[in-house]
Amino acid sequence: MSGRPHQHHRRRSSRAAAFGICAVLAATPLSALAASFALDARGSAVGAVQSHRVVGLDTLMDIGRRYDLGFTQLLAANRGVNPWAPGDGQSIRVPSFYLLPDAPRRGIVVNLAEQRIYYFPPGKAIVETFPIGLGVQGASTPIGATRIVAKEANPVWYPPPSIREERPELPEAIAAGPNNPLGAYAFRLGWPNYLIHGTNKPDGVGRNVSHGCLHLYPEDIEQLFKELPVNTPVLVVDQPVKAAWIGDELFLEIHPTKDQGDELDIDNRMTVVPPPDDLEQLVSGAAGDSLNRVDWSAVRQVGLDRSGIPTLIATRSH
Repeated sequence: MSGRPHQHHRRRSSRAAAFGICAVLAATPLSALAASFALDARGSAVGAVQSHRVVGLDTLMDIGRRYDLGFTQLLAANRGVNPWAPGDGQSIRVPSFYLLPDAPRRGIVVNLAEQRIYYFPPGKAIVETFPIGLGVQGASTPIGATRIVAKEANPVWYPPPSIREERPELPEAIAAGPNNPLGAYAFRLGWPNYLIHGTNKPDGVGRNVSHGCLHLYPEDIEQLFKELPVNTPVLVVDQPVKAAWIGDELFLEIHPTKDQGDELDIDNRMTVVPPPDDLEQLVSGAAGDSLNRVDWSAVRQVGLDRSGIPTLIATRSH
């Protein structure tokens, strides 16, 4: 897999998202999109959808890593594209446009449904966001509030009971190095046996592959390790549906279910399921006084597509 240049802290205004800007990148070697976005107090979205033209033998995993996107995220946004051989010249939708989770803007916010971490550095008007690998079916990360209780460079991995049951042949500990699944950096959480860490298998980022820990690309965990102090608050939420006003436009974002994510990962298909049961209630609450402006056919289509990309569903009248 080709790596992406380690470039961070280039900021993009959240106003870019508000106007639906779509940049088209030429078929030339890529520089990484910023992990850091400018954010004002009332901003509810960051980033923009872009278009990338495939060069040579690049796979969606190659493209995802360069743009700091997860594998399932790219598959959901590019239904029908062969992830392993999209083809030279193929146009790929780069879904780096995010509605912020409905959560306090402090410390780390993890949204399991979108396989993504948001970090709100104290005293700075920015948000940093990174894709993550999550737990397999039956091994989900807990929902709720905790904190970082320790941070370790070159951590030693002690296989937890859940993994030892499956693989009793594992040693009691695995030292730092290329065989260590924690990668080069790890944050220990207040929940025993749950960590935010790097990985020696970056292909697992943006997929359901862990036993509940959160995996980041090596370059992303390195950046966070430099920034996050011990005692940073961590809030884990599960918000597959997000709706927010960006100026006078109401956007709706819905992510695949965990089962759909696994289907995309395994054979690049996604069974269509009904829209979320509470979708109408959530959209009505977000629309407020502009409820009569909502395009309900668009809402239903977003609920069926579950592309993970914010989509315009209403415009305020003037």
